[in-house]
Amino acid sequence: MPMSPEFKNRLAPILPQIVHKFGTPFHIYDEAGINQTCDELNLAFEKIQGFKEYFAVKALPNPSIMTLLKDKGFGFDCSSIPEITLSRNIGSQGEEIMFTSNNTSSQQFQKALEQNGSILNLDDISLISKLPEIPELICFRYNPGSRRTGNKIIGNPMESKYGVTHDQIVTAYKKARNLGVKRFGIHTMLASNELDYEYMVETADMLLTVIKQIHGTLGIQFDFINIGGGLGIPYTPGTPKFNLSAMALGITRSFEAFKKQNGWTPKLYMESGRFITGPHGVLVTSVINHKATYRNYVGVDTSMSALMRPGMYEAYHHIHIHGKENLTPLKKVDVVGALCENNDKFAVQRDLPATVEGDILVIHDTGAHGHAMGFNYNGQLRPKELLFKKDMGVELIRRAETMDDYFATLNFNPKTMGPI
Repeated sequence: MPMSPEFKNRLAPILPQIVHKFGTPFHIYDEAGINQTCDELNLAFEKIQGFKEYFAVKALPNPSIMTLLKDKGFGFDCSSIPEITLSRNIGSQGEEIMFTSNNTSSQQFQKALEQNGSILNLDDISLISKLPEIPELICFRYNPGSRRTGNKIIGNPMESKYGVTHDQIVTAYKKARNLGVKRFGIHTMLASNELDYEYMVETADMLLTVIKQIHGTLGIQFDFINIGGGLGIPYTPGTPKFNLSAMALGITRSFEAFKKQNGWTPKLYMESGRFITGPHGVLVTSVINHKATYRNYVGVDTSMSALMRPGMYEAYHHIHIHGKENLTPLKKVDVVGALCENNDKFAVQRDLPATVEGDILVIHDTGAHGHAMGFNYNGQLRPKELLFKKDMGVELIRRAETMDDYFATLNFNPKTMGPI
């Protein structure tokens, strides 16, 4: 279900004071909930030696949150040099960082290999030629093409821009081996917000089958398989939670069988983002306007620049009105922001209690791909981020953007080129 009852019950009594102290809008993240999910994940896979979660930085690139995750033994999956820099700035280095990039330049690989390097997860055979040096360890992103089903968000792997095909995969590792690479990993990412645990077990089985085939052809053993992220969360009320224990049991059995058959076994890596922090964040905003035309609208003091998912994906995010959760009657409303785009809506024809200006709306499950996907269209400024700590204190972990931030890139030394 959206927003855990524990988070909601602890936050509710002090939410008005937080709003008074910090002002709306803001994203607020629950330290206790994040820690609990980290512990559950590590415990679930404790029987697989060398298990490691590489948190997908793109989900929530805030160093305060990342420090919590690092303390739980997590590494970081990065898609860009700024994300690598964030990870290094909190003390992660070397193989604690995985660089999963695509359409990557030689300059980016150079940066990724600095300061004890990071694991390079290559998206294509052609990228080998762009490496400024040959590292000891190389991973390739594998795209199997067809599968029994396509994840609803990711879609058909054969239409994806990511990864090395099944027909290319042996050639990729042979080329890397011949260039002097000594250690190998394999990665895939075939799901997003997947709630079927069996799909994830099948992903692990698929990679174990592939590395067995490559080992049989090239004689190389693999340090790890990385089954990617994509573990889902139940955004809508009544949707069952992802069955983590069943997934872990299935994958653990597969690893045990692989070792029995082959005499060796890789480590297991994954790169969940949404599953770790998504349910443990909410966007808090205030009602500032009402409008009754062909529909009834509730206007709030933030916009899709602070939470793009509903407008971009028509994604459902549960909403409750602080202090009015059990009030009736309910009324169908659209909850909207101020952008001059009609998809700037957090809810469409949602049944909610009546509101007045000043009411506090809590938009659930914004702990991943919320603030991180923000933008500045219409000159909208992204909101602050807060950490709701285990001791019930609240800490500002990112200030709100200002107009000075917005105009900062217009402050530069003139540079021109005359007519040719």
